[in-house]
Amino acid sequence: MNKRLANFKIFLTFAGVSTIAFATVVIVPFIYGIYLTFTNWNGIDNKYEFIGFSNYLSLIKDQVFRDSFLLTLKYVFYTVLFTNLIAFFLAYLLTSGIKGQNLFRIIFFTPNLIGGIVLGFIWQFIFNNALPYFGQQLGIDLFSDSWLASPEKAFWALVIVTVWQYSGYMMMIYIAGFVGIPQDLIEAATIDGAGQFTRLIRIILPLMAPSFTVCLFLSLQRSFMVYDLNLALTKGGPFKSTELVSMHVYNEAFLSQNYGTGQAKAFVLFITVAIITLIQVYLSKKAEVEA
Repeated sequence: MNKRLANFKIFLTFAGVSTIAFATVVIVPFIYGIYLTFTNWNGIDNKYEFIGFSNYLSLIKDQVFRDSFLLTLKYVFYTVLFTNLIAFFLAYLLTSGIKGQNLFRIIFFTPNLIGGIVLGFIWQFIFNNALPYFGQQLGIDLFSDSWLASPEKAFWALVIVTVWQYSGYMMMIYIAGFVGIPQDLIEAATIDGAGQFTRLIRIILPLMAPSFTVCLFLSLQRSFMVYDLNLALTKGGPFKSTELVSMHVYNEAFLSQNYGTGQAKAFVLFITVAIITLIQVYLSKKAEVEA
């Protein structure tokens, strides 16, 4: 009993303040947010009523929300795939000993330092002005008009900018993974006659599994929650064709003043992200091996 009391005092001494702060800022608002999903609060009035599962039933019937959710899943699939493929390739290239690899690491990482709003406005100028100008001058139909004016091209513009922003960040994690691979294993495999492709498949990829776990988790989380880039680059247009679910939730809660419904949609998004990332982490952890 005395030992438990001593451990509790140690916990309060070193983690008490941070635990209370975390509960106050995260846990309590989260639980209160779930409660609001069962109300008809508009986000302004002091009074609201408890309406049960009406908000959840209305979001199931909401075709705009379903379209936005499916668009987000499509966006997440392509951004996670391309971000990790490019990041892994860059990390592999920039740990091979090529000349100027440290400079290239800085160059590729720099887009991650730029905020999503600023990044969106920069690429908005590129897609609306720069590319159409060069496309018309060089006679390239693909770039002759603004990508942001076409629903299909606007989606791919969003994917391209996201991949460009996050690839450098994921590249640094993959580089840390490459550096941690024991070189004696690579040398032993080389002496045994293993070629570059065999070393990559049989040694490097299995030992890079922890890096894949982290990168896939981060890219999934960031892609599902993207809002600032979506707002600055396309504003959900044209005709709501690029309105991802985070933007849809914000518009529902604050612009349409249906806070209860918007909160219910946000909770569904949270559950979806939690389930997908938990499955991803579980499967990735099972694939990890030790050198």
